[in-house]
Amino acid sequence: MKRDLYRDLCDWKTAERRKPLILRGARQTGKTHLLREFGANEYASVAYFNFEEDPRLKDFFQGRLKPADLIANLGLYRNEAIKPGIDLIVFDEIQACNEALNSLKYFQEQANEFHIVAAGSLLGVKLPQPMSFPVGKVNFLDLKPMSFPEFLDAVGESRYRKLVEEKIDAGPFAEPFHEDLVELLKRYYFVGGMPEAVACYAKSRNLSDVRAIQKEILNAYVLDFAKHAPTSDIPKLMQVWDSIPAQLARENRKFQFTALKKTARARDYENAILWLENAGLILRCFLVTKPGHPLSAYADRSAFKVYALDIGLLGAMANILPDILVRGHDLFQEFKGALIENYAAQTLSTIASDSLYYWKNESATAEVDFLWQSARGNILPLEVKAGINSKSKSLRTYDEKFSPDQQLRSTLLNLRKNGKILNIPHYALPALARFQHLNH
Repeated sequence: MKRDLYRDLCDWKTAERRKPLILRGARQTGKTHLLREFGANEYASVAYFNFEEDPRLKDFFQGRLKPADLIANLGLYRNEAIKPGIDLIVFDEIQACNEALNSLKYFQEQANEFHIVAAGSLLGVKLPQPMSFPVGKVNFLDLKPMSFPEFLDAVGESRYRKLVEEKIDAGPFAEPFHEDLVELLKRYYFVGGMPEAVACYAKSRNLSDVRAIQKEILNAYVLDFAKHAPTSDIPKLMQVWDSIPAQLARENRKFQFTALKKTARARDYENAILWLENAGLILRCFLVTKPGHPLSAYADRSAFKVYALDIGLLGAMANILPDILVRGHDLFQEFKGALIENYAAQTLSTIASDSLYYWKNESATAEVDFLWQSARGNILPLEVKAGINSKSKSLRTYDEKFSPDQQLRSTLLNLRKNGKILNIPHYALPALARFQHLNH
């Protein structure tokens, strides 16, 4: 399946400042498949080494980490010499070997002619030992679940991706196209963006099989808790993880620790939440009461919302049944609209380089779902509505207080611009960075 990050990998290969690359991402997001495909297409061969599957590989990285010796030994081990610039070296699940991670520093300094990509699912939580991370000596890329545009490519609807991405004005899409895209978005809400689930749906359209795959992925994540998290944190990890659907179903989606346990305190669960965040399993959106530059400086780190990494997995956690897809727009209303908010968070995390933020006034009478910082540096409010209701008291309140150049709203309504308000249909949200500059 096509992944947008493939282009970034090609850019990395030819970049003047190319260094060994670390590809991060949660388990099951398709890192290994993407790297194998990239290597097969762009290099003569792939020298693939997985440190979890083959623990003996660690022995090559004991003692002095001299790149020439490492390359010679690894080539002999795979029974084929590794050629610089011609072959791609893949160190998979590199978090299982601190010394291999540290060796990237020496490859960059002494043998940068070799093209090396290291992949790791738990790099954020299984931090290497002191002095073993190659700070400043590596490039980074992050692979996330498949976006809605990537989903369109996978299910044979690239024409609709092209239609959205090549829009040159803010006029509405033709109604038949708009209706088809809404229907396809409903499918994406159920299937989500985990590559195995998408591949299953693209091949068979069997939603029961899709849900079974999602349940397997969720079970694998829970096993990771038991295998890799500190023993004392495992019960708290489970409490936080299991609470996500219920937390999002609340009218006020701010994460409530007392929903986990009446006597729960934030400091007791801080490590568990950081573990899930660093593993890429949750997205956090922080409260901002004053939208200044940079947003991170104005964020209240003690107040946040928690979203799942993937909307399909969220639906599986909440046991949403496939028959909801034939019940009109019911899917968009689930969890009081929390599914669309999770979709928006997932989308923004893919297209934005910063963290996620939302705004609430001091009296708590108005709240805007997200703040979007445009390429021009403007901070714009983004309201996400589950249905076709275009009214927003919170947007008006924000506008009266801060007078942004533009107000952004995402609904099931067609694309349109009305004064300062740009209504972006949910399916076009991935193109937000481009759409906000369209004229009538």
